[in-house]
Amino acid sequence: MIWEALGATALGLAIAYAAVRRLPERLPSRSLVLATGPAAALLGGLICHIVLGGGHVLVTLAVAAAVSVAILSLLLVENVRPPQRLGGPEMASPPQL
Repeated sequence: MIWEALGATALGLAIAYAAVRRLPERLPSRSLVLATGPAAALLGGLICHIVLGGGHVLVTLAVAAAVSVAILSLLLVENVRPPQRLGGPEMASPPQL
């Protein structure tokens, strides 16, 4: 059980580190992501271990990785740009009647 927990935590940390390196502009803060990944993987591994029991190490690690990715995807923020106006400054205000 302890090796599954350590493996799930290490896997979650690796996934979080990869997310920070690959998508730095779409994630909130580095410390939040690096803490959330291992915690989510540990939680997913624990739930899988409780449901399946011992002896399913690869399945437990796969579920831990999936939960880590799913929780980290909730931290993604969209890069929203303000809409560009088609006209110049004269089109900035609506026409007066």
